[in-house]
Amino acid sequence: MRALKIAATGMAAQQMRVETISNNLANMSTTGYNARRAEFSDLHYQQLTRAGTVNAADGTVLPTGVQLGLGVRPAAVSVNLAQGPLSATNSDLDLAIEGKGYIEVTLPSGNAGYTRDGALKRSADGLIVTSDGFPVEPEITIPDDARSISINPEGEVFAFFQNTAQAQSLGQLNLTGFTNPKGLEAIGGNLFTETEASGPPITSNPGEDGLGTLRQGYLEDSSVDPVREITELIEAQRGYELNAKVISAADQMLGATTQIR
Repeated sequence: MRALKIAATGMAAQQMRVETISNNLANMSTTGYNARRAEFSDLHYQQLTRAGTVNAADGTVLPTGVQLGLGVRPAAVSVNLAQGPLSATNSDLDLAIEGKGYIEVTLPSGNAGYTRDGALKRSADGLIVTSDGFPVEPEITIPDDARSISINPEGEVFAFFQNTAQAQSLGQLNLTGFTNPKGLEAIGGNLFTETEASGPPITSNPGEDGLGTLRQGYLEDSSVDPVREITELIEAQRGYELNAKVISAADQMLGATTQIR
């Protein structure tokens, strides 16, 4: 009874789809979060009769044959790279990326991490860091007596001081792009790391080499669409129920077989 195993793969697939949707809904308020979508492909097929097989002595060829599918399997959980809406915060160190690119940070391991969460902070030493305390690359230190900070769309950081009209340049923020950003590995904390699938990082100034620009005083909201997620959740629930009914029907058919006298 192949239907039992086939329906079981269908239930597992719909369960994975629900888990992906639930993660999206849980992160509908996460800064810079990109919605995920579970993708599936059919399993291999059992060829009972191959198409093109000679069916008779006169050379008649079967046009289709008999191929029985054996279920479904997860193919990928793909990231939707559409940019989320921008929200004004009026904070000097809040940055939204308009367009492609990631902010590079240094992880405790010394490796590079990448994020679109521009809710930056100032450490006790004056370094610009993420909410988790990871320093932004290249490192920029804000003087203690700085009255305010200005960051232009090209990533240049300036500080204004008391009784001084002239701004002082503190450094240049960069953005990093990838040939295949969907191939980045999510490690939590709104952070990604490079993989062989993503390709090597391409670092440049904002607005150059196809990268986006920075907008100070804004943050990128999550790109999750709650209405769409709820719709897909209902579809996944119905798909799970239908596969469960197939298992129930197959069980009843097996029960009928054992009761034959």
